[in-house]
Amino acid sequence: MSVRPLRASPARGADTPHSPWGHVARAAAALAAGMGVGRFVYTPILPLMHAGAGLSAGAGANLATANYIGYLVGALVGILAPAVVRSRALLRTSLVVLTGTLAAMPATHDTAVWFALRLLAGVASALIFVIAVSSLLGHLREYPAHLPGWAFGGVGAGIALSGLLVLVLRPVADWGAAWWASAALAAVLAVASWNLRPEAPPTTTQAAKATKGATLTAATAATADSSRGPRTRRWFTALFASYTLEGIGYIIAGTFLVAAIEQSSPGPLGGGAWVLVGLAAVPSSALWARLGRRWSRPDLLLAALVVQAVGIALPALIGGAPAALVSAVLFGATFIGVSTLALATGAHLEFPRSVALLTAGYSVGQILGPLVATPLLHHGYRQALILAASVVLVAAAAAAVLRIGFPHHMVVVRATAPVRQPAPTESAADAGSHR
Repeated sequence: MSVRPLRASPARGADTPHSPWGHVARAAAALAAGMGVGRFVYTPILPLMHAGAGLSAGAGANLATANYIGYLVGALVGILAPAVVRSRALLRTSLVVLTGTLAAMPATHDTAVWFALRLLAGVASALIFVIAVSSLLGHLREYPAHLPGWAFGGVGAGIALSGLLVLVLRPVADWGAAWWASAALAAVLAVASWNLRPEAPPTTTQAAKATKGATLTAATAATADSSRGPRTRRWFTALFASYTLEGIGYIIAGTFLVAAIEQSSPGPLGGGAWVLVGLAAVPSSALWARLGRRWSRPDLLLAALVVQAVGIALPALIGGAPAALVSAVLFGATFIGVSTLALATGAHLEFPRSVALLTAGYSVGQILGPLVATPLLHHGYRQALILAASVVLVAAAAAAVLRIGFPHHMVVVRATAPVRQPAPTESAADAGSHR
C-alpha cells in the first residue's frame, strides 16, 4: 500500500505559495504608510502651513530637504547592515516612530523642531521601504513581476488617501488637524501591515551555496579575458546619471506641485490634483512591468521620463484646471514607474551593487532638488517647475544614450564582461521584450 506524502500546512496567517495577495496587501499597506503618507503628505499640507503657520517658501524647502536627508540615512543603514531588512521589530518600531513624528508636527511652531521631526520621519520611511521591498523580493521572487508592482502601488494609494484626507479637512480645519489626521491614517495602515513577514534569513545550505558561488565568481573574474565582450560600465554610467537627475527633477515637482497649482488656481484644485497623482500611481508600477514584456527597458525609461517632463511643465507653461489635472495624471503614472524601470535595468546589467548605487544617487538627487529650487521660489513656483521639467529632460537624454548598443540579450559573467546568448537559445519571451 502506497502512502501519499503529507504536505506541511502553512501556519495560520502565513502567506501560502498559492495565495500571495495577502503578502502583497500587507506590503502595500507598509509602503502606503511609510512613503505615501509619512513622506508625501507634506506636499498637500505645505500650502496650509504657508497660510496658517507662517512658514516661508524657503523654510518649506528646508523641511523637505530634512526629510530627504533622513531618507538617505535610513537607506544607507539598510545597505550597510543587511540584518536590518530582516527585522520585524525594526519594521514595527519604524511604523510607530513615523506615526509619532506626524502627530508631533502641530505641537510646535519651531522650525528647528519641525526640521528634526521631518528628518526622523525620513529615516523611518526609508527603513520601512527597505524592509517592505526586501520582503517582496524575497517572498514573491517566483511570481510574475506585476504582483510586486501592485504592492508598490501602495505608495500611490497612500498619496491618494492622505491627499483626500487633507482635501476634506481643509474647509473645516487648520494645518495642525491635517497633520493629526495623517498620523491617524498612518496608524491604521501600520496596523494593516503589522504582520508583514520580512525577508527570511538565508539557511545554512543557502549560505554555503552563496559562499561557493562567490568563490567561483572571484576565480572567474581573475581569469576572464576582458576582450570577451563589451563591459557594462558605460551603460550603467548613463543609467546612474539619468536616475540621479530624475531624483532632482521629480522631487521638486513632488514637493511643490500642489503649492504651484494653488498659486495660480486658488481653491481645492491643488489638493484634488494631488489625489489624482496618487490614483494614477496605484497601477503604474504593474503597468510598466507588463509593458516591459514587449519593449526594452531603456526605451520605456526614455518614454516615461519624457512624459513626466511634460507633466511637470504643464502647470507652469499653461496653467488652469485642465493642465493641472493632466499634469497630475502624467506625473503620477511615471514617477514610480521610472524607479521600477531604472532598478530593473541596473539588475539586468549585472553591475556590482547596482541597486545600492542607484538608490544612493537618487537620494542625493532628492536632497539637491529643493536646495537648487529654493533661490527660484522668491517669485513663485513657476520657475521651479520649469527647472524640474528641464532636469528631467536631461535625464531623458541620458536614457537615450543608454539605448545605444544596449546589451539586451546577454548572460553576464559577474564582475567581468557580458557574453551574448546565441540566437537559437533565446526564448520567445526575451525576444519579444526587447523590440
